[in-house]
Amino acid sequence: MKRVIVNGRLLENGKLVSRDILIDDGTVIAIEPKVNIEDADDVVDAKGNFVSPGLIDVHVHYRQPGQEEKETIKTGSLAAAHGGFTTVCAMPNVTPAPDSPHNMESLIKLNRENGVVHIKQYATITTNRGGDQLVDFPALKSAGAFAFSNDGNGIQKSSTMYEAMNQAADLDMAIVEHVQDDDLTYHGVLNDGAAKRLNMKAMPWVSETAQAARDVILAEATGVHYHVCHVSSKHTVNVIRAAKKAGIHVTAEVTPHHLLLSDEDIKEDNSYYKMNPPLRGKDDQQALIEGLLDGTIDMIATDHAPHTKEEKNQSIRTAPFGITGSETAFSMLYTKFVKTGRFTLDQLINWMVRKPAAVFNMSNAGSLETGQPADIAIFDIDEQNMIQESDYLSKGKNSPFTGETVYGDTVMTLVSGKIVYQRK
Repeated sequence: MKRVIVNGRLLENGKLVSRDILIDDGTVIAIEPKVNIEDADDVVDAKGNFVSPGLIDVHVHYRQPGQEEKETIKTGSLAAAHGGFTTVCAMPNVTPAPDSPHNMESLIKLNRENGVVHIKQYATITTNRGGDQLVDFPALKSAGAFAFSNDGNGIQKSSTMYEAMNQAADLDMAIVEHVQDDDLTYHGVLNDGAAKRLNMKAMPWVSETAQAARDVILAEATGVHYHVCHVSSKHTVNVIRAAKKAGIHVTAEVTPHHLLLSDEDIKEDNSYYKMNPPLRGKDDQQALIEGLLDGTIDMIATDHAPHTKEEKNQSIRTAPFGITGSETAFSMLYTKFVKTGRFTLDQLINWMVRKPAAVFNMSNAGSLETGQPADIAIFDIDEQNMIQESDYLSKGKNSPFTGETVYGDTVMTLVSGKIVYQRK
């Protein structure tokens, strides 16, 4: 099937230029000022909107199998498409966990059958993401694992992490980790400032940074590619910056919510602001922004974490950690940072597309070029739109950004040339 996208604006050398795109059999064939549409089977008029390579999210939670009431692969991937994402990497905290070749192959099959975007699947580091029994790393790589992570749980024992890194390094695979020293979290739920204000238990920054510091030393010793999930603290940024200067193979991500919010935004007991790691201080928020700008932090990832309304209609004290992010990430970041001049559009696309593809060697993602799969998102960056709960395709409605007026609404998303989302 030949499809042509006309009247789009693409980024070239950091500037938006008018271009048409010819797609044939799911592949980009030509990008030109004008493309012949006479023999096209379908013509998409982009109407001057921004045409981007499909976004990449290296951190999502799809809950299936085991917790389909929160999210399914179908609803999660539809939410990703709604947000302009065409490639996502699914974390392994499902039941049964992808901790064996059989479980991994079954989950990859589910992803393929139910997903509307490209889904890469993490394997666990230890059996069922707990304890110290390491998985069979070579067998899981052979079964199709994208990388290894126990996201949601930090590896508590240094010797376990050291051996995991050694095995992953031998296979040229990444360890992607939620850094959290459980002995230092004190069963807290919020950063110090908000915790004191709302009379709740605090989860101090040291619980994150202490484990990150341990792990970068182990990464230096093993030579593994070590990736730090959802950095929240200025102290962790400093650890990563020093590690990179020392030549250690460390990369990192930051979430939209940690860039957009601080613990000062938590005005009341509202669990839509409860996530792990928690929102930290204004100085941490600024350090995360600076870390992106100077290259210490490599990319933005949503940590899309859907929960049921019943679960989130509890106090912060008892509600589960996590907020959704797939459907609001681009528009919120574009509005709050690009429209205000703090970031350029080219920088935002670098952090949401090019860097994830480069860091994790995704050869068939991350670019809008001839010969590449037609994974494309079209965003309306000129007209305002309100984020409404009724528009969410995720089962999870747990976002603090509902009601925000934004630019950058997704008009259309194509995966391998097929339209998987179209704005009504």
